[in-house]
Amino acid sequence: MRVQVRPELLRWARERAGLSIEMLARRIPQLPAWERGESHPTLKQVEKFAKATYAPVGYLFLAEPPVESVPIPDFRTVASIRATRPSPDLLDTVYICQQRQEWYRDFVRSEGGDRLPFVGSSTLTGDIGETAARMRAALGFSIEERRRMPTWTDALRRFIEQADRLGVLVMVSGVVGSNNRRKLDPREFRGFALSDDLAPLVFMNGADTKAAQMFTLAHELAHIWLGQSALSDIDPASAPSQRVEIWCNQVAAEFLVPLEDLRTEYRRRDGLQEECGRLARFFKVSTLVILRRLRDAGAMSPNDMWQAYNESAGGDRSRAPGATTVRRRDVRSGDADRRGAGLARSCRRSAIAQSVRLGRPCRARGGSASRGSRRDTAGGGGAASVRSTR
Repeated sequence: MRVQVRPELLRWARERAGLSIEMLARRIPQLPAWERGESHPTLKQVEKFAKATYAPVGYLFLAEPPVESVPIPDFRTVASIRATRPSPDLLDTVYICQQRQEWYRDFVRSEGGDRLPFVGSSTLTGDIGETAARMRAALGFSIEERRRMPTWTDALRRFIEQADRLGVLVMVSGVVGSNNRRKLDPREFRGFALSDDLAPLVFMNGADTKAAQMFTLAHELAHIWLGQSALSDIDPASAPSQRVEIWCNQVAAEFLVPLEDLRTEYRRRDGLQEECGRLARFFKVSTLVILRRLRDAGAMSPNDMWQAYNESAGGDRSRAPGATTVRRRDVRSGDADRRGAGLARSCRRSAIAQSVRLGRPCRARGGSASRGSRRDTAGGGGAASVRSTR
C-alpha cells in the first residue's frame, strides 16, 4: 500500500541527516522519484527511509517540516554565527543523556541523597581566579599530580575520576548511543552540561583529542558551578560573544593553567616552540591552551599567538599534544574503596552504574549509593527517548 509523504518532508529528513540525494539513493533507489513527487513509497519503505535518516517516522507525515532545537541553551557558533540546525546525532545524544540523568536523579532522591552545594555556587560577576581555585579545591585537582603523570590519557582519567567522586555524572562517547556507525563530529559540538543539584551531568565528545577533552571538561564544570545547562563548541582560544561562554572559557583556562603557576614555570630563555611543548606536558593541556595563557599573561599578542600555534602545530588540532582520538570512554574508577566503603556497598555501586550504562533504571536495595560511582558511556539508549521537558 502506497502512502502520501510530502517531498519536502523527505528532503528535510535527508538534509537533516547530512546526506546527499546521490548518497542515499544508493540505499533507496526510488528516492529521487519520491522527492520529485513522481511516485510514493510504501509504509515499509517509509520506515526504511526513516531508519536511514535517523528521523522519527511520525515526522514524515507532518504537514510541513518541523523546526527542531536543542533542548538546552545552545552557545555553539560557526564562523562567529550562532549555529541553528542540530544534527540528529547531537539531538539523540542529548536525549540519551537527559534520560540517564533523570534515572539517577530519581534514584538519588529515593535514597534521600543530599543536594550538591557546588552546583550554582558561582555567578558571572564572581572573580575568575577565586572560582577556579574553589573548583580545584573541591575536585582535589593538583597541578603537581598532573605534572607527574606520564600521559594526557592518565591526566584525563584522573580528572574524570575526581569529578565523578564529587558527584558529577561524566559521560564520554564518540558515537551515538551504542551505534558505532553514528560517529559524533567534534566540529559540531565538543561537550555539554546538564545542571542539576542532585545529578549534574557533563558529556564530552570522545571523538575529540584527549588534550581538547581536558579543556572541555573544565569548561563544562564551570557551567555546573554556574548552575546552568549549556551546549558548547569550546575552543580555548576562541572569542565567544556570549558572556557566559567568555566566563566559562576564562575559568577553565585559569583552572587548568593558573597564571601564577605559568609565570613561575615559564622559561623565557628557551625557544617558544620547545617551551610550549614542555609546558603543555607539564600542565597536560594542548599547546593552544598554553599559548592562550601566555597571551593572557601579556607575553604575546593574539596575532603572535596564532602565528606561533600555526608554526608549532600546523593549525591542526589533531596534532596537539595528547591528540589521541577515542570512540568510547576508556576510564574506570579505581578509588571507590578509598572512602571506606564495604564490599556489599561497592557491589551495589557497580550494579547501579552498570544498569545506567545499559540503559535500564535501577533501584538498589538497602543503604545509599555513593555518588562517585555515577558514570556512563552514553551507550545502550535508543534515539526514541524523549523527555517530557523537551
